[in-house]
Amino acid sequence: MDKNEIVTDARKVWQLLCNNEKWSYGALKRMSGLRDKELGAALGWLSKENKIEFDQSKEELYVYLCVNVYIG
Repeated sequence: MDKNEIVTDARKVWQLLCNNEKWSYGALKRMSGLRDKELGAALGWLSKENKIEFDQSKEELYVYLCVNVYIG
């Protein structure tokens, strides 16, 4: 896995998240077709860029898009 593959996978995940709903990790994995390692890297990339947020419930990890508002 190289940086270009991670970016490609992150775009795939981003497109799924664009419906502005919370996605479970399992649903993202199924719908993206990515393996755990690939999905983890893609989520890490998006998280580093402050594009996504995580919500951990008792049994499931949920992911959703951030809303960044800049006033200035």
